[in-house]
Amino acid sequence: MARKTVFQTLSKLSQMGDVTLHEPAGDSPQSERKRRSRKQEFNLNDCIAHLSTPRGPKAVMKSMMTTACERNCNYCVFRAGRAKTKRVTFSPDEMASAFQTLEGSGKVDGLFLSSGIIKGSVTTQDKLIDTADIIRNKQRYPGYIHLKIMPGIEYDQLYRSMQLADRVSVNLEAPTSERLAALAPKKIFIEELLRMLQWAEQIRRDHQNEKLASSVTQFVVGAVGDTDLELLSMSDKLYSQANLARVYYSAFGPVPGTPFEHLPATEAIREFRLYQSSFLLRDYRWDVEELPFLRSGNLRTDVDPKQAWADEHLLHQPIEVMTAEREQLLRIPGVGPVGADAIIRSRRRGALTELIHLRRIGIRTPHRLAKYVLLDGKQPVRQLKLF
Repeated sequence: MARKTVFQTLSKLSQMGDVTLHEPAGDSPQSERKRRSRKQEFNLNDCIAHLSTPRGPKAVMKSMMTTACERNCNYCVFRAGRAKTKRVTFSPDEMASAFQTLEGSGKVDGLFLSSGIIKGSVTTQDKLIDTADIIRNKQRYPGYIHLKIMPGIEYDQLYRSMQLADRVSVNLEAPTSERLAALAPKKIFIEELLRMLQWAEQIRRDHQNEKLASSVTQFVVGAVGDTDLELLSMSDKLYSQANLARVYYSAFGPVPGTPFEHLPATEAIREFRLYQSSFLLRDYRWDVEELPFLRSGNLRTDVDPKQAWADEHLLHQPIEVMTAEREQLLRIPGVGPVGADAIIRSRRRGALTELIHLRRIGIRTPHRLAKYVLLDGKQPVRQLKLF
C-alpha cells in the first residue's frame, strides 16, 4: 500500500513538469532553462535541475506545493482563471515523501520549493514550512533546501523558514511600487515584499548564533517599462541594506492567456547585461552611478558594462599594471579578483612588460585589456594570438 501511495505521489509530481522554469535557484540561472520537447511527455526529470549552489554543484528537486493561485499577476502562467494551466496540489506529507524517494535513490541532493497562493499567504507558507520541517526533522535530511517566501507572511513564519532552509527567496518582481502595480496588481511592494527582505536581515542580526538562511530576490525584466537604472538601483540598495546573496533577473516572455500575451519578449542579452552589472555592484563594490547607462536608463547590449566603462575612462588614461592598487586593477576588462591578486604577487618578483607575461600568470584574455593598460610604462603590443 505504501509503495502504491509513493508511486501515485511521484506520478502527480511528474504531471507538474518544469513548473519552476522561470524561477532560477542556482548560480548559473540561464543553464536552468532547458525546455523539454513539445512531443515529450512530462516526467520526473523535468522536476530536477542541476544547479550551482553555495554548497557546490547539486541535482535539486524543483517543484511547487500547488500550481493554483489566487493572485492575478498579469504575466504569470499560474494566474487565477488561466484555463490552460494544469492545477496540481500537494500536501506537506506528499511533497516530503516525493523528495525522500528521489533523494534516497540518489537522483537529487537538494530541494527548491515554491508555491502558488491558495487561502492566503500565511496558510500557503505554513505548508511550505511543514514540508521542510518533515524533511529536516522527521527524515533527518541535512542538505540544501531553498524555500520561497510568500508575500506578506508573518514575522515568525519567516524566522522559522530561515531556520529550516539554507536560502529563502522573496521575489520583488519589480523595482518600484508603480512598476509592481502594473505587473502584479494584487501584490503590495513595500508591506508584502520589501519588508520580508528587511525582516530577513533583521532576523540574521538578532540571531547571530544561529545558522540561518541567506536571502535572494528576482525581478521580471522588461514587461512594464522598467529600466536597467531602476532595477540596478534597487539591487544595489538590497545588497547594501538587506545583505542579499544575489539578485536574479528574468527576461519577460509573453504567456498565452494572460493580459500580457501580446507584449514583446525581452531580449536575453538585456538580462545577461543586468547580471554582469549586478556582479560589479556586489563583488567589485561599484557605485550605481558609475555604470555606463544610456539616456534611456538602460545599458548598452552590444558590449559588457565593464568594457563600456573602460572605453570611456581608460582609453586615454590607461592603468599602469606595475603600480596600480587592487581596486584599480579590478577596473580593467578581463581582470577579476583572482587575476588582480596574481598580478600583485607576480610584480613583486619582477616587471610585467608583455602580454605573454599576463597570460602566464593566469590572465586568460590579455589581448582584451591591451588598450586599457600600461606595462612598465609602455603600451603593450597587441597580438591576436599569443601561441
